[in-house]
Amino acid sequence: MFLPLKDEHPGPNKPYATFIIIILNCIVYFLSMNRTPQEFNIFIYKYGLIPYEIVHMTELTPQYHWPILLSPLSSMFTHAGFMHLAGNMLYLWIFGNNVENHLGPVKFTIFYLVSGLAAAFMFVIFSPNSQVPLVGASGAIAGVMGAYMFLFPHARILTLLFLFYFIRIMRISAWVILGFWFVYQIFMSAAGGGGGVAWLAHVGGFGFGYLWFRLVGSRGSPPPKRIYLD
Repeated sequence: MFLPLKDEHPGPNKPYATFIIIILNCIVYFLSMNRTPQEFNIFIYKYGLIPYEIVHMTELTPQYHWPILLSPLSSMFTHAGFMHLAGNMLYLWIFGNNVENHLGPVKFTIFYLVSGLAAAFMFVIFSPNSQVPLVGASGAIAGVMGAYMFLFPHARILTLLFLFYFIRIMRISAWVILGFWFVYQIFMSAAGGGGGVAWLAHVGGFGFGYLWFRLVGSRGSPPPKRIYLD
């Protein structure tokens, strides 16, 4: 397995939008954790995305009212635990700054949110009757990763590799890291991988981000500077 730590392609501008999105996720998480276990579960069901509610336009928990059509947005800022939050924010910080530098903060924010909606749509399509809440920013972040894959495929990523007793930090091309990650999401979704992970949401977000830039998003924009391995 691997854990990306840092990319070696610093952008020319400060990634303010990325930073604000991270702060908002952290604020929502700490607000949600300042509750009893029962209140936390209510929080998750209230602000999480429940496919059954979207498909049937029926609230399963009307006593905890929240507009159904807002749940795809609110679910992007809701996390189930600290490691869930920390892992998502690490990936967003590593890959978000360069994509933001390419798009600018306003377009990046819109792209981020639309990627999250695309990921949620993918999840709903394949699990229309699921009554389990979907929470987390990983679908939107997967879209950012797909964009990074297209824009900076040869950028080097400082990565922690670990397999049993083999542990090493290496610089690996982005297309290798992100390509492996994407294939793994597809494999796990096809194999019915559990663990409470919405694998198909990751596939939907990543696919949207990559295809958007490949087909539409890069038109009229100067090509990003490419970085090659030594």
